[in-house]
Amino acid sequence: MRFPSILLIPAVAVFSGAAAAQDTTRAARPDSTADTATGAATTSATVKKPVATRPPKPAPVWPVRGPIPLPGSILPHSRIVAFYGNPLSKRMGILGALPPERMLAKLDTVVAEWRAADSLTVVQPALHLIAVVAQAAPGRDGKYRARMADTLIDRVLSWAETRNAIVFLDLQVGKSTLRDELPRLAKYLSLPNVHLGIDPEFSMKRGGRPGERVGTYDATDINYATSFLADLVTQHNLPPKVFVVHRFTRPMVTNTSKITLDPRVQIVMHMDGWGWPSLKKESYRRYIYQEPVQFTGFKLFYRNDTKAGHPLMTPSEVLELEPKPVYIQYQ
Repeated sequence: MRFPSILLIPAVAVFSGAAAAQDTTRAARPDSTADTATGAATTSATVKKPVATRPPKPAPVWPVRGPIPLPGSILPHSRIVAFYGNPLSKRMGILGALPPERMLAKLDTVVAEWRAADSLTVVQPALHLIAVVAQAAPGRDGKYRARMADTLIDRVLSWAETRNAIVFLDLQVGKSTLRDELPRLAKYLSLPNVHLGIDPEFSMKRGGRPGERVGTYDATDINYATSFLADLVTQHNLPPKVFVVHRFTRPMVTNTSKITLDPRVQIVMHMDGWGWPSLKKESYRRYIYQEPVQFTGFKLFYRNDTKAGHPLMTPSEVLELEPKPVYIQYQ
């Protein structure tokens, strides 16, 4: 199926490179006033107003106290290593940047590297397909997104089968919603080896076009998707689903403390920013570690992480993070 009018947007907006820099901490300056009753400066002692202070936030607690994993759960006893992208675009990630056989052979190599770096944790290979792609143009329905054809999803599923890999279907909804996009994919999400990813970056519920500003999801959106997946698990007697939420700024996901955990769905908050290693680690600390939800993920970009001459982080370096990510994505 062709998409002659579609401009496939890379799954990283121009904002991602300065992820951590977008939320810099400002130095606190105590308020003070001089005694100026006469309208001029005086030599009397400075009168200081009391400064209102907020109670300190409680320290993050890891691991998160959540539901006991059900039989068939992938996390936390396995680590997922996923190749991300779309076969229709070489720019959106490694999944489409190489011919299928070369891509799968590279996945084999990366999986082996992770097994060597942490021999105590099972490595589960995965292909992470962008199944709904944000667009620069509104399209016929004005939703700024393109739904990929079933034939494309089937193709990726067939690739995954050759490696005993699981598949993630990722949604960049544009000006659509999860409520409009998820039901269409229910037949795939009802399969035991198919899981879900959502990208707040391209959820333009606050207005604007995809790629011009960073979008957002709220806990209510995430809870809807969790409930949708949980119902499928119960209805089809499936093992728990893994649910990946991309994040590289604080406003991308609001009200994280209100995200509801369900034993039928395992939520991964996934650090999606690119840049040099120290920036990526700081983004992980600010947006993942500081706001515990359930499990954590970390993305590595073959191009964007290394284009300024910095090396791609190795599995051993990523495993130095706390908590150790159980979902690793390569783009």
